Amino acid sequence: MPTPPPADVIEPHATNEIETRVEFDRRLAGGDLTGLTVQGLRLDLDPVPDLSRVTVAGTLFVGCRFVSREVGADLVRRGANVVPPFSGLPYPTQPSHLYTPEDLAAGFAEAGFEGMYDTRVYAHFRAHGGALPDVKEALGQRLHDHGVDNALADATRSWLAAYGPQSVVGIMGGHAVPRGSVPYRMAAVLGWELARADRLVITGGGPGVMEAANLGAYLAAHPAEELTEAIDLLATAPDFTDHDRYTAVALRVRERHAPPVPRQRGADDLAWARAGGLAVPTWLYGHEPANLFAGRIAKYFSNAIREDTILRLARGGIVFAPGRAGTVQEVFQAATKTFYGTDGSSGAYVFLDRAFWTTELPVESLLRPLLAGSPLGDLSPSIHLTDDVHEAVRLLTAG
Repeated sequence: MPTPPPADVIEPHATNEIETRVEFDRRLAGGDLTGLTVQGLRLDLDPVPDLSRVTVAGTLFVGCRFVSREVGADLVRRGANVVPPFSGLPYPTQPSHLYTPEDLAAGFAEAGFEGMYDTRVYAHFRAHGGALPDVKEALGQRLHDHGVDNALADATRSWLAAYGPQSVVGIMGGHAVPRGSVPYRMAAVLGWELARADRLVITGGGPGVMEAANLGAYLAAHPAEELTEAIDLLATAPDFTDHDRYTAVALRVRERHAPPVPRQRGADDLAWARAGGLAVPTWLYGHEPANLFAGRIAKYFSNAIREDTILRLARGGIVFAPGRAGTVQEVFQAATKTFYGTDGSSGAYVFLDRAFWTTELPVESLLRPLLAGSPLGDLSPSIHLTDDVHEAVRLLTAG
């Protein structure tokens, strides 16, 4: 990448997408849907809309359900393009909203870990080629991930309008960190303090450091003592490979320590952000239990899209807790964006655990001269090493 892409390539574009029944009914009343994209709507439910008289030249219906096949065929005859939901898939091909923890955990109470939605989708993913799916599965997954892209833009729009892109902070680190350990508690305190400072916490949505950070944000409206109590309860099932116990305890903590904010979708555009923040996981790592403490979950099939999405959003800085190959990959993937200014200005890079990042994995010694040579000027002062969570928060919230 010799130079950053032109601004019009990476900036959001205005769209003509309809993603809610309310907006659809409003447009339908006008009699003209020309050129619009209608995504993932149940148009087979009462009141069933009369589509026979509306203008649909160039209209795209993707992932919508109609009361009969004849309705879809008639739309095509009149100039619309119709991509119906794929049959036989356990996931929506055009989700209209991000997942919630309740969505991913659906079925756990009745059938345990193997019966919950998240696990069933992962089993389907593995059974249909995994990372190398057949054509039908690949198209279904791509449509799903595009729907998640749209839903993520919708979900973050109000937050970014209120607080700006520099208010989104990423927290990266090892997935194998056990619940109750010192690194887990540090990451939870970090998420707790950042959320209380009006920062949107974003993680990769896995266990370990990622779960801890979302847990801290989930309990941001509660006192610190309650966070400690929640971690102590979670520590009774510390290992994520013990899937059923690990998930059951997470659900108990959610029930016992529910945030005092509206929880239903649409009640408050910012409520979810203040009660867990955002997680962006992938079914490529579906063998790891779902992180059930994020307010909203943008779960992708494509790991590459997922990783780029996290780093694109985390413009207010990133905390790198100790981790291994995956975390190191994220360090330099983020550094590439910062070096070229691909997504605009970046915040601080805070490396938590000075000895780890200077001795065990001496990332700093390579990263600092790299960023010093950025075409945007010397960016090496954005690198910070600390052993103090509170200092990390100060660095990320300064100014």
